[in-house]
Amino acid sequence: MSQGPSYYKRHIFFCLNLRDNGEQSCAQHNAQGAFDRCKQLVKAHGLSGPGKVRVNKAGCLDRCAGGPVAVVYPEAVWYSYVDEHDIEEIVESHLKNGVVVERLVTPPHLGR
Repeated sequence: MSQGPSYYKRHIFFCLNLRDNGEQSCAQHNAQGAFDRCKQLVKAHGLSGPGKVRVNKAGCLDRCAGGPVAVVYPEAVWYSYVDEHDIEEIVESHLKNGVVVERLVTPPHLGR
């Protein structure tokens, strides 16, 4: 059975996990603020909705050492971001134009 186009062209998932035990986690680095800013920008650029982009919350993505992190599918590109300017660049370059922001790609060896 052949599968047609995906419902969304791209998904971006933001880890919003907060560890209770004091270990490093994305929530300690304003991940919620980054998620909110991304959602706002995607909507403002007319990128949201079926056939376009979906911005999702996620629990732990197990890449804490690179945190805060977000991952874009279907390309499976992991990003480590610092501030809203990084989020703006991800939205404009990758989500809107399909061009990976190389300077923000999480190093492949960073896990938990």
